Amino acid sequence: MSKLERPEVVVVTGASAGNGRAIVRAFAKRGAHIGLLARGHAGLEGARRDVETLGGKPVVIPTDVSDPAQVEAAAEQVEETFGPIDIWVNDAMTSVFSPAKDMTPQDYQRVTEVVYLGYVYGTLAALKRMMPRDRGRIIQVGSDVAYRGIPLQTAYSGAKHAIQGFTEALRCELIHYNSHVKISMVQLPGCNTPQFSWCKSNLACFPQPVPPIYDPDVVAEAVTYIADHYRRELFVSWMSIIVIQLNKFFPAFADWYLGKTGFASQMTDKPTSPHRPDNLYHPADEERDYGARGVFTDRAYNRSFQVWLDTHPGVLALAATALMGLLGFALVRRRQ
Repeated sequence: MSKLERPEVVVVTGASAGNGRAIVRAFAKRGAHIGLLARGHAGLEGARRDVETLGGKPVVIPTDVSDPAQVEAAAEQVEETFGPIDIWVNDAMTSVFSPAKDMTPQDYQRVTEVVYLGYVYGTLAALKRMMPRDRGRIIQVGSDVAYRGIPLQTAYSGAKHAIQGFTEALRCELIHYNSHVKISMVQLPGCNTPQFSWCKSNLACFPQPVPPIYDPDVVAEAVTYIADHYRRELFVSWMSIIVIQLNKFFPAFADWYLGKTGFASQMTDKPTSPHRPDNLYHPADEERDYGARGVFTDRAYNRSFQVWLDTHPGVLALAATALMGLLGFALVRRRQ
C-alpha cells in the first residue's frame, strides 16, 4: 500500500498482457487504483479481474497508444475516476521479427508509432498533469536493445533507442526546471511474454527471446521498486550490463558476433504456423486472454540477482566498504 493517505493512482499502458500485465498485478497487490490501457478486450477484462481479485481498483480504457488523442482522453478519464495520477508506466509495445530486407515502410511506421511515439504521448499526458502539481513518477519500460541493436528486430531496436534518447533529454529538462517529477527507465532482457506468439513474424521458425530469459514478475518487482525509490535507470539482468559495457569498447566485435549468432539465437526449431496471430495493426487478445506469461516458462528465471542488488544498495555499499577495508589491511600488513 502506498505511503500516501489515499491509494496511489497508477496508469499502465500495455496492461493487458506480458510485462504490463505483471506490473498491473504488482500494483494491485499494493491496493492501487489503476488505469488499464491496451487494445484487446479479453486481455483488458482479464487484467480488470486480476486487479479486483488482488485488492486494487481498476478502470478499463481501451486505448491505442499510437493515437495521442486516445492517450490524452485516457489520462483524463483516469483522473476523473480516481484523482491525480501518481505513477505512469509506459509499457505498450509491438514488434516485427524479420530481416530488414523483408520489412515494409508501413510496418516500420507502425512499430515506431506504438513503441516510440506511444511512450512520448504517454509521457506528455503524464507531464501535463504532474508538472503543475510538482510531483509524480514516469517509468519507461525499456530494453537492452536501447543500447545494443540486434538483428531481426531493426524496427524495435530503433524505437527503443529513440525512447532512451527522449528520456535522457527530458530528464535534463526536468532538472532545469527544478521539478520534483521524476522519470526512470527499467531496461529489460529477454522475457517470457506472449509477444513471441503474437508479434508479426516473417521468420520461417517460431521466434524466441535471447537467453537468459526472465519471468514477467521479475520485471514487475523492478518497476514497483523504482516507483518508490528513484533511480534514473535500473537493469533487470547482469548480462545486460556486461553486453552494454562490452559494446562500448568492442562495438565491431559485437556487430560480428551478433551477425553470426543473432539469427539462430532468436529462433526455435519449431516452424511458424500459418495461423499465427498478428497484433501489429489489430489486437491479438480481442477474444483470448493471453495473460502475463508466454510459452517459455520452463526456461525463464523467476528471480534476478541483478534486481536483488539494485533493490538492496546498502548491502552492495557494505560489501564494497568491506572489500576496501580488506585491501587496505592487506597493504598495511605487506609494508610491515
